[in-house]
Amino acid sequence: MNMISRRILMQGLTVSAALPALAAVSAVRAQTRVEIPPAFGVELAPKPLSFDPAQIDGLSERLLTSHWQNNYGGSVNALNGIKQRIAAALADDSTPAYVYNDLKREHLMRTGSVVLHEMYFDNISSNAGRDSELDAALNRAFGSVATWEREFRRIAGGLGGGSGWVMLAWNTHAQTLENYWMADHMHAPASSLPLLVMDMYEHSYHMDYGAAAAQYIDAFMRNINWTEVGRRLDQSLRG
Repeated sequence: MNMISRRILMQGLTVSAALPALAAVSAVRAQTRVEIPPAFGVELAPKPLSFDPAQIDGLSERLLTSHWQNNYGGSVNALNGIKQRIAAALADDSTPAYVYNDLKREHLMRTGSVVLHEMYFDNISSNAGRDSELDAALNRAFGSVATWEREFRRIAGGLGGGSGWVMLAWNTHAQTLENYWMADHMHAPASSLPLLVMDMYEHSYHMDYGAAAAQYIDAFMRNINWTEVGRRLDQSLRG
């Protein structure tokens, strides 16, 4: 047997000898493989608008449809995609923690965007009648509905030309209604349940009003679905 044949034979024997060990390692990995929680497998679909976008006073059908399709719809698609990537990273023990947390940061942002946009569209209506019980709650918390609205509008005005959200929420810790400033989708107030949310990202008004955010604020305030906001408050108080 020449030198080359002997080397090939020895390599074959070495591989054969290693096969049981490799099989054992594979078996251990199979037994310790991370089970992916069902939450990562949920495929979200855009929630239909609860109103006719052609019937909203001061907010055009073109603006509302683009906002719903492109900004909200884009976040729904991105959230579905990022959850798939998180599932794959969780199953891979070689994924560094900092890489995983980059995915989780995106998960946080996209979740906030989807939830807040759905609440935003649901608290818009062409039939903007007041809710008497909600008004009474605003009076108790702020002294008057006018005081509540003045603060809500002032927060919105401060966000004009930039990005963020204005939120009226029920604070479960303080047991009161409060208005909140939010710079983005990720930093919601602690222990607070959203009742009314207003999108102040430029995409929510620029198509209609350009940089005139104050005109958008006026239009939004004319089209609040007070029935939905009151329902959210009732649900929050029931726990």
